[in-house]
Order: sequence, then C-alpha cells, then structure tokens
Amino acid sequence: MKFNRILLSATLVVVALVVQVSVLSRLQLPGAVPDLVLLTVLGLALVYGPVSGSLIGFGAGLLSDLAPPADHAAGRYALVLCVIGYLAGLARPDNGKLKSASGPMAVVVAAALGSTLLYAGVGALVGDTAARHVGLGFLLFTAAIYDLLLAPFTVPLIMALARRAENDPLADTSGGATDVSSGWLSSGTGLRIGSQRGGMLVKAARTRASRAGRIKGVKRL
Repeated sequence: MKFNRILLSATLVVVALVVQVSVLSRLQLPGAVPDLVLLTVLGLALVYGPVSGSLIGFGAGLLSDLAPPADHAAGRYALVLCVIGYLAGLARPDNGKLKSASGPMAVVVAAALGSTLLYAGVGALVGDTAARHVGLGFLLFTAAIYDLLLAPFTVPLIMALARRAENDPLADTSGGATDVSSGWLSSGTGLRIGSQRGGMLVKAARTRASRAGRIKGVKRL
C-alpha cells in the first residue's frame, strides 16, 4: 500500500473506533451497535479495491478486538472485517467514483448482515453464545437499519477523502493529465499549443522571421 493510503486509513479507522467506543456504544440502542468502523472499512475498500480493503479491514478489526471493553478473543473481528473488506473491494466502482447511491447502499446492507452472521458464526466455534441470548434475527435487523441510516453521512465522505489522497500531487498523473516533462519531451519547449489558431500564429511568426533573415542576407540553417 502507498504511504498516503496507510496514513489516511489509519487516521480514519482510529477516529471511527474512538467515536464508536466513546459515543455510539453508550447510546444504549436496542439490538446491535452502529458500526462506524465497518462503514469506514467499506468506504476505503470501495476506492482502494479488494487487497487494500482486506488489509485495512484486518487492521481495523484487530484494533477493535483490543479496544476496551475487550470481551471476546483477539482476532475474531479482525477476521470478519478482513473478509468484508475484501468482498467490498470487489464491488469497487470504476475509478472509485460513485455513479448512484443504490450500489453502495446495497453493499452496506450486505456487509452489515454478513459481518453479524460471520461474527456470530466465529463466536459459535469458540463457544460464545451471546448472539443466541439476544436473538440473531433481531441483531441482523438492527445492524442493517443502524448502518444504513449512518452510511449516507459517512461512506461518501470517506470515499471523497480517499479519492483526494489518491490524487496527491506527488502521485503519478492519470488519464489525460500531462506533466511538464512529458510536454517537454514531446514538443521540445515544455509548452503545448491548445488550438489550431495558436499553431497558425506560431507558423506565421516563423515565416516572417525567415523572410526577415533572407532580406538581411543572413543564411538560415
């Protein structure tokens, strides 16, 4: 991963985790807790792709496992978010830009349901039966509703920040953008004439200079 990706992802994940632990988890909402860390991973994965999404998801999940109150085995949520980040990265739109809100919202709902099911499944393997006491169906419903309501205020902002980091001036130029060095190599001056009229003016100036040289008896090479 690029340094700007690592720096931005780490900052957003830490901020999301602090807000989730200190604010969202204290709201005492029925059912699941709004998962701001999950939405952060989704927003970054939709821009960076599956590989970066899985790495970001693993790091974010590991921080969530270690953050107090840590009431489950470390690595459990890291596995969940690693899988979710990879799958969300596969749904990455062209150039990381959204064409409509329906696609990302569907990804949010699928991720909320999938992460809850996967977390409960991993918990069942290690002997954690907390999901059975709360009710898995109620957890799935509330997780999807909370994340869906929170997503319009977080996912587009996170994707915009990620795209801005990708367009850093130190990064490689993309698409039709050209830099000074390419213009210098192609034209020999570092400048390009943007229209046919400009090219005609330059050609006319050279012609007048050539005529003036011949009149003065200077040999043109």
